[in-house]
Amino acid sequence: MILRASWKAEYTKELENANKARCEGYEGKARVCARRAAGIVIGEYLHRRGVAELNHSTYELLALFNSLPDVDEQCKAVSSHFLIKVNQQHDLPLQADLIEDAAWLENYLLHKGID
Repeated sequence: MILRASWKAEYTKELENANKARCEGYEGKARVCARRAAGIVIGEYLHRRGVAELNHSTYELLALFNSLPDVDEQCKAVSSHFLIKVNQQHDLPLQADLIEDAAWLENYLLHKGID
């Protein structure tokens, strides 16, 4: 897990990597980077709320977040996009931009003062 003080730098790096991959035509890599960015945001959100033991994979952090009863349903809906597996054509089976979703989660969870 990343050092708490560096979450923002790691998050920004992953979003930059996601955008670069998308521009180069690597949408799968863009989704992976966006998922990691979302995991960083969720990890920081949970850390700020005193949740210990954050040495989980990104997928586990997202699943944990979605299982919390006090999490806003809109946040759960957006974060659930990161848990969806790609289909046989390696596409998401829904219309979602994971890069935008990661940025939305970061803004909503860490800058709106949601408690």
